[in-house]
Amino acid sequence: MNRAVRPEDIAATLLPPVYDIAAELSDLPRDVEDWPCARDPGIQPQIAACLENARRHGGWHWPDSPVVFLSDTHADAEGFLRSLVAAGVIRRDPDRRGFALTEFGRAARIILGGDSLDKGPSNLAMLDALAALRATGADLTILAGNHDLRLRLAVSALRGPRAPLTDHLFVRMGRKILPALREVHDRFVTPADLAALPDEAACRARLVPGPDWADAFAAAASGQLPARTIRKEIRKLNEKRAKFDRELRRTGLSDRALLAAALKCHDVFFTPGGAYAWFYEEMDVVARSGSLLFVHAGICDSMCALLAKGGVAAINARYRAGAENPTLAFYFGPLANLVRTKYRSSDWDLTEQGVGLLQGAGIHMVVHGHVNSHAGQRLRAKRGLLHLEGDVTLDRASRRLEGLEGIGAGATLIFPSGDVIGLSRDYPRAKHFAPDRDSQTGRGYGGQDHAVRA
Repeated sequence: MNRAVRPEDIAATLLPPVYDIAAELSDLPRDVEDWPCARDPGIQPQIAACLENARRHGGWHWPDSPVVFLSDTHADAEGFLRSLVAAGVIRRDPDRRGFALTEFGRAARIILGGDSLDKGPSNLAMLDALAALRATGADLTILAGNHDLRLRLAVSALRGPRAPLTDHLFVRMGRKILPALREVHDRFVTPADLAALPDEAACRARLVPGPDWADAFAAAASGQLPARTIRKEIRKLNEKRAKFDRELRRTGLSDRALLAAALKCHDVFFTPGGAYAWFYEEMDVVARSGSLLFVHAGICDSMCALLAKGGVAAINARYRAGAENPTLAFYFGPLANLVRTKYRSSDWDLTEQGVGLLQGAGIHMVVHGHVNSHAGQRLRAKRGLLHLEGDVTLDRASRRLEGLEGIGAGATLIFPSGDVIGLSRDYPRAKHFAPDRDSQTGRGYGGQDHAVRA
C-alpha cells in the first residue's frame, strides 16, 4: 500500500531506530529534507536528464531488502562502528566492547565501499571490528579501494624476483601503508623473523630501487605503458623517496624491521589461513543491487562492456585474477581504474557509449566512495550518469587534516521502496532522494509529494 507523506514524515516511516546508548551521536540528523542539489539550478538539469534516461531505459529496479553503504573508513574502527549505529545496523554493548545486529541490521545488506586501510588510527583495530561484524552473520559485501590495492602491490613487489618494473613499487606505494606495517611488526614479527634477515644495508637495498633503476624501468616499460606514464612514474619515484624516508623515521622502524614487517604482512594478509587473509579473499571490486552499481571510485567504457556482457561476476573474477599477482599494467589498467578513477583526463574514459551499455543493462546510478565530502553525501551527474558520492570523511586523520571535529559517522541507506537517504553527522538533516517516483511524476526529484511504501 502506498500513501503520500511529507518530507518531515519520512524519518518516522523509513529511518530505523538508532541505539546510541553512550549518546555519541547526539548530532546525528533525524529530520529529513529533499536532497539539496534539487535547489541548485546548476546541477538540477543534469540530474533531471539522468532520471529521464533511466525512465527511457526501463525504469528503476530496487533491492529486495535495505542496503546500507558506507565507505572510506580508513583504519578508523570507531568511525566505522558509529556509522553502523547511525544506520541502525548494530546495538553496542554498554561497555562498548561488543555489539549485536539489530532487527534492521539482520534484514539489511551492508556494502563496505573500499579503502578500509591507511590513515589511522589503527588498521588492525578496523579489521578486528570488521571481523566482529562478519561474526554476527551480517549480509556483508567488502569492496576493494585504491588504498587496499596499494598494500597488495607494495607487499607483492618484495616477494618476487627483482625486476625493473616492480623494484620501485614498495617505495611508490608503501609510504601510506607504513603505519599498518608498524602495527603488523608489533603484533606479528618475532625475533626469529628478524634473525633470518641480512644486515641493514642489504635490507635497505631490497626495499628501494638501485641508482640505475630509472633507465632500466624506462626500457622495461616501453611498449607496456604509455610514454607519459613512464615519465610520470620516474618523476613520482624521485618525489616519493624522500617522503618515504621521512615517514619511515616517524614509525621508528629500522630497514630490517620494515622488511620483516612487509614479509610478515604477506603471511598475515595473502597466505591462506593468515590472520587477516579473509579480508582479501572475500573482497570484490563491484556489486550490484537492482539498478544500482556499487564500486569504490567509478567505471569506464571497457568495464561497462564487460558488465553488460558478463555481469558483476565477470568483473570480479577478472579483478581477483589480476590482483593475485598485481603488475603495474594492472594498476594502470581498466580493472584497477574501478578503484582509482576520478574521471580525470589521465583515467580510463567513460563516454556516452559506456553509459548507454549500463543503461541498457538496467543500471542507472553508481554508488561510490573515493571522493570525500565535508557535508555528507552528494549527488552528481558524471559523464551523463548519475553518481552518488558516499565518502563522508569518517576517519579521524582526514578530519583533523581537513578541519573537521571529532569522529565521523555516516551511511547511505537505500530501501526497496525506492527511497535513498544520506546520513552524516556533518550535515544537519538527512538527505532524501526518490528518483523512481520523481522521474515518473515529472515534478523533479525535489518535489513535495512522496509516495512511501508503508
